[in-house]
Amino acid sequence: MDTSTKHHAISLELATEILAGKYSQTGRLPSEIQLLNRFAVSRPTIGRALRSLQEQGLVDRRAGSGTYVRTGTERVPLAHVPSKQLGVIIPSLGQTDIFESICGELARLARVNDFGLWSGLSGTPISDAKMTVEEAEDLCSRFIERGVAGVLFVPFEHQKDREACNHRITERLTQAGIPVVLIDRDIGPFPSRSEFDLVGVDNFAGGYMLAEHLIKMGAKRLAYVIRPFTASTVDARIAGARIAMLDHGLKAPHPFVYTGEPTDSKFVRSFAQARQLDAILCATDQIAAQLLQTLNRLGVQIPRDLRLVGFDNVRFAGLLTIPLTSMEQPCREIAFTAFNALRERIANSTLPPRNMMVSPRLVVRESCGAYLHQT
Repeated sequence: MDTSTKHHAISLELATEILAGKYSQTGRLPSEIQLLNRFAVSRPTIGRALRSLQEQGLVDRRAGSGTYVRTGTERVPLAHVPSKQLGVIIPSLGQTDIFESICGELARLARVNDFGLWSGLSGTPISDAKMTVEEAEDLCSRFIERGVAGVLFVPFEHQKDREACNHRITERLTQAGIPVVLIDRDIGPFPSRSEFDLVGVDNFAGGYMLAEHLIKMGAKRLAYVIRPFTASTVDARIAGARIAMLDHGLKAPHPFVYTGEPTDSKFVRSFAQARQLDAILCATDQIAAQLLQTLNRLGVQIPRDLRLVGFDNVRFAGLLTIPLTSMEQPCREIAFTAFNALRERIANSTLPPRNMMVSPRLVVRESCGAYLHQT
């Protein structure tokens, strides 16, 4: 975190304490030496933070005496303090490098534009640990207390109550007057849309292009493999694949979608060993990688017996024993679009809900059978 971000974070934390009445008994803030030790930063950074508080009319700085709370500022609503802090809630951050890449780009954009980007109140930078619903809801409370200017939220998936959880989180932020921009997926099922801005890849187009690519490779009997309680983004990919089949005069088999764990041999055997399919589309690269291992144990050879593709183009996709054909998500473009959408939403809350989709890119490797007949 650079110096400008540090001084904004420190001034906002001190402002929060001032308005909560922490220094009302003596009226005096800790000395610069005490603040240096507390925040572990340089003296110029502390000086900039205190000047920021002075410019906001919260403190008076008296040469040779110290920094004092200006009379009448205690217990002022926190919303009156200008905020250059943005919150981020990404439950899947520790589970896929797609969100790690997006989050890293968001952090860069925040620094360049003089914003702080936080996942908690304590000043701890964004964590890569798996987040629970309880932690996310606690984070909402902290963001509200801190008075962040806006929140970027990747809704929960892979749990039964995900929609209720997503609605609770967004409702709390909305009631607190904090703008929300969704990344990757909506809070409800496909194809419905919420009242929030949504930024992500064009999943329908991605599903269509993957299926069309397999059809051009000669595949006629396609199926989709997903995990239970998957995100609405995957429903859009499935819809795209179905339309691609219809456009090429093919009927989707029944069932077309298989829901289960790709590591479960019994589940995989139910659709893979009967040789009734030509190709499998997977909701993510992670599912495809695990499915590849299970198919190998069952004696099904990829791509000779069954063609296989994923979605995301994560870092390991090209490093598998059979390099994986995938649909790449342009993480930098997603982050850039989401960051700017939140800034626009903060500046103008009356904008209509927007659906901002960036174009995916097909990455062809061995798993789809594109190189089967090459010598």
